[in-house]
Amino acid sequence: MFPYKDDNPTLLTPVVTLVIIGVTSLIWLVFQGGGAEPRLSQSVCELGVIPARLLGNPVQPVMTPRGPLTLCAGAADAAWFTVVSSVFLHGGWFHLIGNMWFLWLFGNNIEDAMGHGRFVGFYLVCGVLAALGQILTDPSSPLPLVGASGAISGIMGAYLVLYPRVTVHTLIFFGFFITRVRLPAYFMLLFWAGLQFLGGLPSLAGVQSGGGVAFMAHLSGFIVGAVLIKVFSKPDLLAATRRHTAVFATRQPWRY
Repeated sequence: MFPYKDDNPTLLTPVVTLVIIGVTSLIWLVFQGGGAEPRLSQSVCELGVIPARLLGNPVQPVMTPRGPLTLCAGAADAAWFTVVSSVFLHGGWFHLIGNMWFLWLFGNNIEDAMGHGRFVGFYLVCGVLAALGQILTDPSSPLPLVGASGAISGIMGAYLVLYPRVTVHTLIFFGFFITRVRLPAYFMLLFWAGLQFLGGLPSLAGVQSGGGVAFMAHLSGFIVGAVLIKVFSKPDLLAATRRHTAVFATRQPWRY
């Protein structure tokens, strides 16, 4: 399931959303070498969040089919600022492009509902608390945590609260067969959140994940965004955007 547009026009120009996309992309190209080694590994190890190291726990090797692997062995001791810096780092091109697409798709409407300044704070708060959620549920993990996914998950949680019935145009993949459907935002977003919960169950059960997806960061960010949107949104802007969106809303958007 991949959303590609929504019927939710904006009133404000999403300046901050565009700046975040630009800055994050620039960091990827300049500081992370566009994914080229050794700059990619150096940036991830030095500026990403490593839960075990951040909490002073022993860093255990990750078991792989080829044997134990010690990640970021030469990195300096972790600092707390990495919970912020990690939000602007990514592990690959698809990671970056996917995150920036979701940021553009849902972020412009959330910025519309709270204004530019508040959106900056909201984005950073969601990103930091999402990282802390992953750290608390998997404190012994030696895997570096990077990506804007937690912050963007917060935006998606906020979108669920503000615009649950807005139509989201989505691609559905069945092997090589692809179809398009119109879904209400609440269905698409809750389905996505459910996948994150299922993916994060091993961490909740105390099983260290050897994968590269921070499911609990996604779920934590989603919950934080849904809770904090009432604090960050401006009633006057929200009322204006909802009136602007109302003409596009539909209650049974299941098919083309």
